[in-house]
Amino acid sequence: MDSDFLLLHRMRHGDDQAIEDFVRKYYPMILRYCQLHIQDLGYAEDLTQETFARFFRTLHQYQHYGKAANYLYVIAGNLCRDHHKRPVEILMEELPEQLVYQMETLDLRLDIHRALGQLPPELREVTILYFLQELKQKEMARILGIGLPLVKYRIRRSKELLEQLIGKENAT
Repeated sequence: MDSDFLLLHRMRHGDDQAIEDFVRKYYPMILRYCQLHIQDLGYAEDLTQETFARFFRTLHQYQHYGKAANYLYVIAGNLCRDHHKRPVEILMEELPEQLVYQMETLDLRLDIHRALGQLPPELREVTILYFLQELKQKEMARILGIGLPLVKYRIRRSKELLEQLIGKENAT
């Protein structure tokens, strides 16, 4: 039996420590995933919390087939897509304070985020899951509901486009 199965069993029987262990195990990776989609840490934290809230609301229906992380990624991905569909209204007083980065790191991050923003949505999703979340291709296929050959194609295509986009950014 895997550790998720045991945690899920304990959670279904009201074990608060199991719930805390589950959140502690998966929170950082889901937060990182949301933050890569939503560049604002506050919104990313909100979406991460909503991901877990939805997971726990449907825990009694959840069928465990291997990794609970895959289901969490699906929920988080749906929330991130819904977030991007909402109209954006930013009040000046709500803007976060500017973080201090080293200039080289900041430039590279900006290049990567700009390039990610220019990728088609299906390639952006694969890029985040593969390169930034470091998931295996089979896991990605399950999360995205597509075949492994399509995942491999999208990864290859994403590499090509990122090289072009980041190379073009650095050339100017």
